[in-house]
Amino acid sequence: MLLTSLMRIWLTRSLMPFQFRDYYTNKLYFEKEQELGLYIHLPFCRKLCSFCPYCKEIHKEDIAKDYKKALLKEIELVGLQLHSPKEVTSLYFGGGTPALMIEDIKELIQTLKKYFHITQGIGVELHPEDISKDNLIKLKTAGVSMISVGIQSFNKQCLSVLGRKPIDFENIFSLIKEADFEVVDVDLIFAIPNQTEELLLADIETAFSYGATQISTYPFIDFTFANNQYKPLAEKEKKKMLKGISTYCQKTGRRRTSIWTFAKPNTKKYSSITRDNFLGFGVSATTLLKEQFKINTFSIAAYCQRLSEGQLPTSLTLNFTLRQRAVYYLFWQAYTMQINLEEFEQYFGLHLNKLFGFEFWLARKLGLVKKQPTSYQLTEKGAYYFHLIEQAYTTAYIDKMWHISRKTPFPKEIILR
Repeated sequence: MLLTSLMRIWLTRSLMPFQFRDYYTNKLYFEKEQELGLYIHLPFCRKLCSFCPYCKEIHKEDIAKDYKKALLKEIELVGLQLHSPKEVTSLYFGGGTPALMIEDIKELIQTLKKYFHITQGIGVELHPEDISKDNLIKLKTAGVSMISVGIQSFNKQCLSVLGRKPIDFENIFSLIKEADFEVVDVDLIFAIPNQTEELLLADIETAFSYGATQISTYPFIDFTFANNQYKPLAEKEKKKMLKGISTYCQKTGRRRTSIWTFAKPNTKKYSSITRDNFLGFGVSATTLLKEQFKINTFSIAAYCQRLSEGQLPTSLTLNFTLRQRAVYYLFWQAYTMQINLEEFEQYFGLHLNKLFGFEFWLARKLGLVKKQPTSYQLTEKGAYYFHLIEQAYTTAYIDKMWHISRKTPFPKEIILR
């Protein structure tokens, strides 16, 4: 908490915290935004995994039917604000378990395409239990080109800690290979209680050998509102594992595409978060624009009620100062291991050194970044320290935000210091 507060004060040059308030408007000012992505949250699951902090609820047909109706209404309310169809980079479906609404995904995509031209593909998160030949055909027919499979681990012991059962992984990846998606991401968790580096590296090699084009390796984080029986491994073990992943992937010819993701050479990325701007649809979905950050209500009932009244389901809004927005931008650019100077200047109208010259001079001296002709590149040392900052940010900001939002559909205010 102290670390994030000190960093915020120093980088924003202000004591002002991030103030999310119930400032409401039924309009989003996104028409002129460039590099805009789309995200849809489908929150339903067969059962609730204790390690997963995301907004989710047990699937019930009647509630899911009402939810789809509300989602379509939200898309229409936002899309009708455009004067002409807008080009966007990508569309991602997350959850929850999106495949539980697989019959609705095609309709949702078709509705979005009335207002948006998607240029870089459509991605869907999948639970291993939802992978069947029929489901994969439905996704391909709907226009999905990228999938992310939430394996978490191939090891029986690790799966047991996460409350998962092993399944026939060889069969599901055979079906995925036959379906021929452009990108196949495999989500893995590291620092699972009792996990060893050897087990983790075996998981990584298994994922690539089964046909993953990318792996996303996330540290086991114990959220305050989660119901975990087990606690994460110590930071010393996390550090060792993260270094082990990086070293192993480098030796085996896989490239690091972000702090926690590694990919086969010459393949496209699966990333639903590293976009300059994006529109979020559904409960708990966020919308990031140049001057604002908006969060939808976490309550499915409140979400459906708001949209039945012809109102957007916005719960809270943060109006950025210039420096706050620049810090947020740099945070996610650093996550990709590279900060492009030309893109920063194009976005903010200022050279990066004008706002953060001292910070990047210091980062170079400390060996955290290397200066390239048109960018700053994070070093392995820099990547590890960003990993620490990411976890601190998650604990101090995201945990608090989600904890409150889960309890109160429309909070009056949330202050992140």
